Amino acid sequence: MVAAAFMPVAAFPCTSAIVSAAANPAGRPILWKHRDTSTIDNKVEYVPSQNGTHAYVALFNAADTKLREAWMGMNDAGFAVMNTASYNIKDDRVPTKQMDKEGILMTKALQTCRTVDDFQDLLDSYTRPMGVEANFGVIDALGNGAFFETNNHSYIRYNLDDEPDGVLVRTNYSHSGRPNEGYGFVREANAKCLLQPYIDEKNVSAEVLTEVVSRSFYHDLKKKDYTLGGEQWIVDQDFIPRYKSTATIAIEGCIPMLSIDCISPELIEHEYIMWTGLGYPPVAEIRAVRCGDGGVPTELRGSLPNGHSTLGDEAKRLRDIVFPVKKGNGEKYLDITKLYNTEGTGFAQEAIGRNREVYRKEREKRDCNNANRQKDDN
Repeated sequence: MVAAAFMPVAAFPCTSAIVSAAANPAGRPILWKHRDTSTIDNKVEYVPSQNGTHAYVALFNAADTKLREAWMGMNDAGFAVMNTASYNIKDDRVPTKQMDKEGILMTKALQTCRTVDDFQDLLDSYTRPMGVEANFGVIDALGNGAFFETNNHSYIRYNLDDEPDGVLVRTNYSHSGRPNEGYGFVREANAKCLLQPYIDEKNVSAEVLTEVVSRSFYHDLKKKDYTLGGEQWIVDQDFIPRYKSTATIAIEGCIPMLSIDCISPELIEHEYIMWTGLGYPPVAEIRAVRCGDGGVPTELRGSLPNGHSTLGDEAKRLRDIVFPVKKGNGEKYLDITKLYNTEGTGFAQEAIGRNREVYRKEREKRDCNNANRQKDDN
């Protein structure tokens, strides 16, 4: 057993969930990640097939010019993957400089995997030590989903089918790891509380994840929602959105296919949508990303200097207004009235209104295309 002294000094948390087709009103599984990291600038890029690999779209750090480390993405076979860092399953003395290779592993997965079982095979064959301590979440076009709680040498798999509610949530500790170590216990409770009414109605949609959970200031330990709580200044502690939150992304898959032989890149490009909000999630604008050439909106790509994205930079500008105190511990204090107010003019309130229209239009476009394809097939 490795002592707690080997825990990292700084934790960069994330909150995530996998939603089964049965828990979603459209019968489509979802993979969601609310990313927190000190690497504040992100971009989304499409990577075409090369030498037999799968084409894929993924979230990258802005400075990753060679697109080596994917932090969440989906490929043209309908396989999707993301991670949250874990801080209670590393059981060896592999030095820090050989760790944090989750993005490299996920890139390999997007290039090679078609199914959840393929991802398990990849972990089984991956060179040890793997350089990871993470909860990897994956879904496929057959409707399968799982979390793999993974360290340098082994993993524990949690299948979505085994979860009675059809929703798995993970933050920054592994359920199979050392008890009472890690991070994100309150955030996990926040997410479960916020999702429960939608789970009860089998109505967990991508909008619920990006527009409700990623923008909520509910604190489960205090049993209080600070969104319209009458306060102006609140301490940025144990909410799902954080000062270092950099993206909210929900990959909405297809209605589960009966066979892997039914899956094609054309089907995935039409059916899968990676609903993406770059930058500080409470103010982020959502765009629909598809797995195909031209499937990434320009404002999400790293088209600005240093690989920055237009929407990412705009969200960062608004975040700085939400956190206006620049001295001392200023980044720990947010002005909630800039996000939510009784007039309905807060940054979050206005973004939610725009984003719901994006969801409506993009879903309408997808469903219309599906109807036309079915007519052609007949």
